[in-house]
Amino acid sequence: MPFYPAVLPDVTLAGGEDAVFKLPGGAQMVAVRVQDLVSPARRGLGKDGRSALVAAGAGRIQSRDLVVFLKPVAVAAAVVRRNGRVQAAGHPADHARLGLAEERLDALTGRADTIGEIARAVTLKGKVKGKARRAMTAGLAIRFVLLMTLTSADYAEVMAALIGDLAGVPWQRPYALPTATVVSAWRAAAGPEPLERLRDMLLAAIDAEHRDHDYRAVTVGDLDVYSIDGSLTRVPDNPANREAFGSAGTADDSSPYPQLRELRLSNASTRATLAITCGPSGAAASGGRDKGEAEQKLLDKALEDYPHLFTAGRIWIMDRNFPGAPRIKRMLTTGTHVLIRVKSDIPLPRAGGFLPDGSYLAELSGGGVTLTVRVIEYTVTVAGRDAPELFCLISDLTDHAAYPAGVLAAAYHWRWIGSETALKEAKSAISGAGPSTGAMLRSASPALIVQEHAAWVTAVELARATARTAAAIAVPARKGPRAGQPVHPREIVYRCPPRRHHLRPHRRGHSQPARRADPGEPR
Repeated sequence: MPFYPAVLPDVTLAGGEDAVFKLPGGAQMVAVRVQDLVSPARRGLGKDGRSALVAAGAGRIQSRDLVVFLKPVAVAAAVVRRNGRVQAAGHPADHARLGLAEERLDALTGRADTIGEIARAVTLKGKVKGKARRAMTAGLAIRFVLLMTLTSADYAEVMAALIGDLAGVPWQRPYALPTATVVSAWRAAAGPEPLERLRDMLLAAIDAEHRDHDYRAVTVGDLDVYSIDGSLTRVPDNPANREAFGSAGTADDSSPYPQLRELRLSNASTRATLAITCGPSGAAASGGRDKGEAEQKLLDKALEDYPHLFTAGRIWIMDRNFPGAPRIKRMLTTGTHVLIRVKSDIPLPRAGGFLPDGSYLAELSGGGVTLTVRVIEYTVTVAGRDAPELFCLISDLTDHAAYPAGVLAAAYHWRWIGSETALKEAKSAISGAGPSTGAMLRSASPALIVQEHAAWVTAVELARATARTAAAIAVPARKGPRAGQPVHPREIVYRCPPRRHHLRPHRRGHSQPARRADPGEPR
């Protein structure tokens, strides 16, 4: 995988006064002579030490002067106490932001403060009620959950990373980082709805972005290639999660962990998710639900909830789990197109002779519906196997001249790139994502599982959005087969440091939080 150097902005704007104020010339540092710094208090920094130093004069800096180089943490109205102490008005939560990720979020949605807009509409419930100013706000809770999904650090470490140097600002009211108990109460009070709304807003904006930009690395004739696939996400094992999500793989619900099932609709070229539907993977432990929602059921839900995605200019690639004549007919009614692999036991009686490219027309029947489809068959040689594997694809694209069989067969390979690789990339962001290693999400209640899952999807897609921005400004390779060619978003390496860097709060002045040391510590 080639690496491309990219120059990204180091500081992003925050809310309130931060969004209005800019240093002259776009500078990111302030230089002040040490001799110009004084305490505004009568003695030291005051009785509680809560005051900032001030610059008494602005003498011209000469060579060999001792100079302090300062990076702005926050821009806020000053509060001057009777003894001269200088403090900051407001609340650190008003200034905490998610750096490049939030910058991309606002750019995609066309809003100045997307998370703030959602936070203002939140109705808190449970242990947190009213509008009184506290250690946290709804906006801070939303940002916390987003940052939490891309690290295995515990609550205290995630909050320390999010607030960062803002905790050292002498605020008008003394501020202490919220404890894990406080964070848990705020997560429960906010509920899953704000994160679900944020996820849906982002995915809709990503769909619009892909309509406006040519990110295509593969096409089928004049059609853009998209893929659909499902996945299971393990959640902590407790009675509530068993009841809400069930489990797959065992008839008696004896799987070690309950599982949430999801279905992602992705762009095959960029791996970006355009929509997602979720449901339980198995029956409820109490018997109140006799089965979970299969991928086919989730596709039906996607057709109902996101009809605008199924357009005439798109072809959707799916694996062997999805064929069913009524469902395919419903998809084709929208005007979109499909390319689906079918199982060997599905009858496809020929409706004519072989076409020049070796494909043929056949009938797919089921559920009282009969469709005429085009069948493309080919074999793939797999290392270590004596016989090649047969692939049988069906499509509604019957024009063999416009859509040759070879083009369709080559396009099916992009299902792995668009779905399988995209899902593996997304799960690489969460701990326990390996086979049989444990729960992937950390929340202990169904509502918070839904909240965390929505935040995880949002955070991963913001990482991919940042990669698309990086690709646009990346320097092309000087050597190799792609020398001098523009960098495509899928060539930006999706690995741990860049993934976490994009969500780095831009007011932080220290390193990423370490992993949890104490397994018993609240997460």
